[in-house]
This record gives sequence, C-alpha cells and structure tokens, in this order.
Amino acid sequence: MTVFKPPRDLTELLSCLIAIPSVNPMGRPLQGPEFLETRLSDWLVGYFESLGVDYERIPVAPGRDNVLARFHSNDSAPTLLLDAHQDTVPVEGMTIAPFEPVVNSGRIYGRGSADVKGGMAAMLYAFRRLVEERPAGAANVLLSCTCDEEATILGISDLVTYWGQPNGRSRLLSTRPDAAIVAEPTELEVVVAHRGVVRFRIHTTGRACHSSDPSQGENAIYGMARVVTCLEQYAGKLPQWFQPHPLCGPATLSVGRIEGGQSVNIVPDHCSIEVDRRVTPGEDWEQVIPHLRNWLEQHLDFSIMIDAPWLSSPALGDDQNGWLAEALLERVEAVAGCSRAVGVPYGTHAAPIAAAGVPAVVFGPGSIAQAHTRDEYIEIDSLESAAEVYFQLCAAPPVVSVNTPKNNHMPSCAE
Repeated sequence: MTVFKPPRDLTELLSCLIAIPSVNPMGRPLQGPEFLETRLSDWLVGYFESLGVDYERIPVAPGRDNVLARFHSNDSAPTLLLDAHQDTVPVEGMTIAPFEPVVNSGRIYGRGSADVKGGMAAMLYAFRRLVEERPAGAANVLLSCTCDEEATILGISDLVTYWGQPNGRSRLLSTRPDAAIVAEPTELEVVVAHRGVVRFRIHTTGRACHSSDPSQGENAIYGMARVVTCLEQYAGKLPQWFQPHPLCGPATLSVGRIEGGQSVNIVPDHCSIEVDRRVTPGEDWEQVIPHLRNWLEQHLDFSIMIDAPWLSSPALGDDQNGWLAEALLERVEAVAGCSRAVGVPYGTHAAPIAAAGVPAVVFGPGSIAQAHTRDEYIEIDSLESAAEVYFQLCAAPPVVSVNTPKNNHMPSCAE
C-alpha cells in the first residue's frame, strides 16, 4: 500500500495540483480522463488524511464532489470558511504543456496555476501550518474545495445549503461560518464587490421551406436578427435603468453565441442565442429575465421563447464585509506591503456565500490577466505571500462585526 506523502514545499504543492487534470467540460461531451475533478478530489482526500484532520467528500454530481476539511481550534473561536474551486477551464490552444508544471524565472507555468490552483495551494499550505503549529487564539477553519466553478457553479450552490441542514448534507459545515475568504487571482488585493451574472437562451421559430423560394417559409434567423438589434438597444439603456456601482461598474448585456438552421438550402425554422447579463450589487437579479421580456414584447411584433437561466448568481455587495476586508488588508500590508479594497466586473463564489448570510471577500495570489490564458502562470512571490496572509488571518482572526461602512470609502494604507 502506497503511503501518501504530502509535499512540504509550496512550489511543489502547486506543481502537484497542476499535474492532476481537473478540466471542466463547460457543457461539452467528456472526451478523456483530463475532464472532471475526480482525481483531484482523490488527491485532496489523501492530503487531509495525511494531516489527520476531519474531512468529508460530498457528491454533488456524477464524478464531481466537494471536499471539505476542518481545523478545530476551540469551541469559542470564530469559524472562517476558506474556499477554492477544483476545476479549470479547457486547454485547447495552450502553447505550454498544460499538466506538466514548469518552474522558470520565479514563475510556475501550467493550467490552473493562476485560476485557481495557486490559491488552493496557498490555502492548503496555510491549513497544514495551522494543524501542525496550532497557534493560540486561532480560528476554527473550514477549508472547502468545491467543484464546477467554471461552468454552472454546482459545487458552491450545494455548499451554501449545508449550514441550513443541521443533520443534512455536511457534518463539518452544519452551522453557519462567521466569515469567508474565496481564492481567486486578485494580485493580493481584497475584492469586496463584484457583479453577478445571469445566462440564458432566447429562441425564435419559423417555417422551413426550400431556399429557392423563401417566400414559402418564415426565416427564424431574420427574426433573431431583429431580436439582437433590440438587445443591443436594451444594453445601451442599462446604465440609465440601473445605477452603476462605484467599484465594479454598470450592468451589461452581451450576446455571446448564435446558432440556427439546418442547411444553407433550407429556410431556417429555428434560431437560438446565448445571452450573458451582468448584474450590479443591489440589483434584483431574479428580475433580469422578466424585465428583458417586457422590453422585447414592447418592441417586437412576433413571439419569442426565453429559457430559464442555466446559470444565475447574485452580485457581491460591499455593505457587510468591511470589517473582514480591513482585517485582511492589515495582514497583507504586514506581509507584502500596501494593498487596497477593490471591485471587479467578474463573478466569484463569494456572492452565493454572502447571499447565504456569510460576510465574504475574495483574495488570492496571481493575476486575473493570466487566468484561462494559453501560457498560464503565477508568480511564486505572490503565491508565498498569499499563503502567509491566509495563515496570519486564521491564526489571529478578526473580531466578527456586522455593522460596518461600505468599502468604497475605505482608506488605503497609502493614504
């Protein structure tokens, strides 16, 4: 029987994670063993077993599990949730070997190095230090390694139900944590606000006929062209209808895919588009489709069909996490120098966590500019700093607070 030996070095730890493929198929058919998180979940179980900590592996979908581990300090200590997702985006078009990590010039290259196995490695490293050093006054720490962040957020959607079920899905996370840190590549800045997203499809229908006489049919693509024109006008009005957030900007809408017809010599009887709608903090994301449907009905003289969204996640507001951001910024300054609280346009697991009643921020090593790229990498200095910050926050947790000012007025350490 092979004994699991966890890497002691942070660089080696990240290299191990990169070398285990955990590609999210992003809705496409599975094509090989590099897809899904199963083998990475297996490795995580071995890692937590080697530390002798309580852990659990919770199935979310076939081949896709959330893996949780708990460090218990004392019953009166606050509980911090650290979350990092296991999956990566696909590897097509990469100019480096995606699963053969390379250390060069102070960087580690490979798929997931920035998004977000670097953040996961830093959290795993800090977690191991907590277990081995057991600092007095440390927080209780629940480390969650969630599945399916890159596509339909199945993992975090499942996880945020755990603390509402005392005898349900999880025995380690049956009560609500006091705060949460979500790993994403933020360049050691603290993300306190970001936009949410709703993704859905719109369909038009027509009547097929031979293309030699189009008058005998009804062209669904022509109908969709009118829909797309209306959507372009609608997108231009969003900043007027919904106030832009000072940290993460305005609401947006984008048509990202279109598909229709069977053959060039057949007038198409169907056409579909996929729409990405970004929502701002404070906006009611559940009203996105009703609001859009009302607009289209007023501007079109034919019927369309709008599907229920296949992905919906609220925005992260900055009205409940100021105390957590301030404490994290203090740790960053002590470890790596001045940082700041910021907003970003993309979404993260922090929003569903916050919507479930847990103050949350986003923080991690690396740059979002490197996420999903053909030569993805992370700076080792950033990786090491993040690991130290995670440890310091957990070793000396902040006093939990609920009434704090919004972070868009928070002074930076340079002021």
